[in-house]
Amino acid sequence: MSVIAPYDREALRQQFRNARPFPWLSIDGFLQPEFAEQVARSYPKYEAAIGLGRQFTAVNENRKVQIGDYSLFPDPVKRLSDAVSDPTFLADLSYITGIRDLLWDVSFSGGGMHETAQSGWLDVHVDFNFHEQFNTHRRLNILVFLNPEWDERWGGKLELWDTSVQTLAHAMTPILNRCVVFETSEISWHGVTAVTCPEGIARKSFAAYYYTREAPEGWDGAKHTTIFKARPDEYMKRHVTMPAEAARRTLSRGVRTAKDAVKRLLK
Repeated sequence: MSVIAPYDREALRQQFRNARPFPWLSIDGFLQPEFAEQVARSYPKYEAAIGLGRQFTAVNENRKVQIGDYSLFPDPVKRLSDAVSDPTFLADLSYITGIRDLLWDVSFSGGGMHETAQSGWLDVHVDFNFHEQFNTHRRLNILVFLNPEWDERWGGKLELWDTSVQTLAHAMTPILNRCVVFETSEISWHGVTAVTCPEGIARKSFAAYYYTREAPEGWDGAKHTTIFKARPDEYMKRHVTMPAEAARRTLSRGVRTAKDAVKRLLK
């Protein structure tokens, strides 16, 4: 039996194509119930997860850990990963979304097991659009939430914003076994609200991304990393901290480029 619960392809196809402000869908009860609980229980505590993955403590993304090494996934997480990368599931996603020839990201760039602790957040952004290692175009995000007990007052909601990041279109609580799939594009602005859960609890999810060899229709050839924008009420971030962080990243990239150039010369 598949660990993914039965779903209605036609209903999901309509939901995805009629969604606003960009194509997306949600499924409650995505996994078989007992299996969803197994996956949730298999996640390590936040402090232990720090030692297994990458911790983010930046302006745009704070107190979040990403474990992107498949070999470090607990067995239930490996089974979840295998299920959402299975060719049959990819074929269904292609039918539902209309995006042909979807490819699975075996490198888990930006994906895998995610945990966000108290005082963590993820600012509104559009994702990087090109995988340099594999020369593929990022097309879809899949998120599976794994929080058996999550109070809405703890924040951590997945937000979907309009093109100008002025109007919040949807905000979804990360309850256990809720799955969200959305198109990765230049207008798929999304973020996670500040997490205010008690210490000892973390917002848990599994994230993965799908790619194509073929560029999306209308692509102008511009490759970019993740682009962040401030919410309408985030004055300090818009005018102070985000510009400073962007300048720091630009400087860091310049330093890395210079170092790489020196290495090539020395070789």
